[in-house]
Amino acid sequence: MSQEQFIRQELPHGVMLNAYPDSIGGKLADIVTMLKRPEFQDAFSLFYILPTFFNSDLDRGFSIVDYGLNEELVTPDDLAELHKLNINFKLDLVLNHLSVQSPQFQDLIERGNESQYKDFFVDWNEFWHEHGTEAPDGTIIPTEEYLQKLFMRKPGLPILKVRFPDGSDRLYWNTFYQDVSYQEITPEELAEIDGISPDDASQIAAVVNQAIAAKTDISSMELDGYTHHRDAILALVERKRKYLGQMDLNARSEKVWHFYDETLRRLRDYGAKIIRLDAFAYLHKEPGQTNFFNRPGTWDYLERLKRLAEKNDLIVFPEIHAEYGTGLHEEVASKGFPIYDFFFPGLVIDALERGTSQALLRWIDEIQAKGLQTINMLGCHDGIPLLDLRGKASGAGSFREGLLDEEQIEATMARVTERGGRVKNLYGPDGRKIAYYQVNATFFSALGEDEQKLLMARAIQLFMPGIPQVWYLDLFAGKNDYAAADRGGAAGHKEINRTNLSLEDIEAGLKRLVVRDQLKLIQLRNTSPAFRGHLEVQPTDPQHLHLTWRNGQSQATLMADLRNSSFRIALSDASGQEQLFTYER
Repeated sequence: MSQEQFIRQELPHGVMLNAYPDSIGGKLADIVTMLKRPEFQDAFSLFYILPTFFNSDLDRGFSIVDYGLNEELVTPDDLAELHKLNINFKLDLVLNHLSVQSPQFQDLIERGNESQYKDFFVDWNEFWHEHGTEAPDGTIIPTEEYLQKLFMRKPGLPILKVRFPDGSDRLYWNTFYQDVSYQEITPEELAEIDGISPDDASQIAAVVNQAIAAKTDISSMELDGYTHHRDAILALVERKRKYLGQMDLNARSEKVWHFYDETLRRLRDYGAKIIRLDAFAYLHKEPGQTNFFNRPGTWDYLERLKRLAEKNDLIVFPEIHAEYGTGLHEEVASKGFPIYDFFFPGLVIDALERGTSQALLRWIDEIQAKGLQTINMLGCHDGIPLLDLRGKASGAGSFREGLLDEEQIEATMARVTERGGRVKNLYGPDGRKIAYYQVNATFFSALGEDEQKLLMARAIQLFMPGIPQVWYLDLFAGKNDYAAADRGGAAGHKEINRTNLSLEDIEAGLKRLVVRDQLKLIQLRNTSPAFRGHLEVQPTDPQHLHLTWRNGQSQATLMADLRNSSFRIALSDASGQEQLFTYER
């Protein structure tokens, strides 16, 4: 690899807010109004705005239609006002997929083989035709050797069958969500078919629409008395087939890389500084590999993306979930990339529940010793990734220990689920559940809705190395939203921690001491010169945590008792002025 691949991209300083454009009040302008309040002065230097910022249709923004501003939620004036507050942005580039409703996929459906985007997405059968066998329905099934290696995000093969204008069905790779539905037909549409009278059209429409409503397999629909028109009727029904889904991009196509280049320029023009590369580990696909962080292909793609980003003065930030024992976080960081600290939230829950700093201090020591650049969080738009704390056996038979052992992880998992958390699972290629992935809960509810513990957790986060990222709902001590999770159905577990707050909720929240105290701590971290220096870990017994940041004559010290969640923060500056903040039960 070239030396250029190891150039380190330096993250900016400051505290980062994290929210959807409509998380507060209903649109980004309401968040701007909130940030202009005196209580928020100097609190945030960065804002990770989640991707309903763009035009999207599924997965709360992560199914991108196009990267234009979602005008229902965001305006250029909102962005200008945020810049006046000296707030820079972190935005998403969803590398692996685009929505079925994207202009590119719609062109493919409308034009078929004549579409300029025919190779923009991954044709499943074309990809596997030399490495599988054809099933009766025309699907190429990878050989067992290859199939067992595939990393799956859902049960069944990751494909979506679409109908081309010539009547043929094509299969496209679809790692994440999909839905296929049929629209009701009208007697007027049927009457256009030769040989079908108006009376027949009404009867056929009733039969067909009843089958559609019952979600009957359209190809096996009973059409007694009208079988001689079957092909024409089914062709009409298929023309009205509707799709939803996130379609995998074909990174072997130069059109895809031109699209990435154009998109990065667009994000820069919005005012982005950091670009989170969502789902990047699924992008490189090759028969015989897992198709999750394939090597060396994924590194080649990341290096190419880094060059495109640097051309636009952007920092790219690969978002990766993996067990600690794989060492993947080190591998990514060693190539000069910042990483998400997905280990931190579980370690904080463990520290506060068991009253010991040992596991947390081990992780802090590793961050410092290996020079890892991190963005950390308590809660976020996703779940609490407890699985990431696990160890992992290597191919050589050795075992790298996790940051917590299996018993500790299971105990943490049990605590959070007992407090109402919902569980997300991963699946093998045969559809069997293989492991829990993460637990979904607000961080406040995960801590037993204990305000002193939440405040302690925030203080620890703000004294951690890296950029502290603050989920808006944590800031306002939000509780698990079970009704929202239930409304979301099978995929609703994430909605437990995505409650939109009204402007009245903000007014009420700012009267709560736990909210005002968090803001005070956040402002301290965002403005004190001490945090631009270096972190020292003072030796103490496992019950306590003693962290000091020094930068010249500026100093900030956290002294915490993990057993009772009481803590003190001492500040001193170059003028000799000292301040002491005490937070006790």
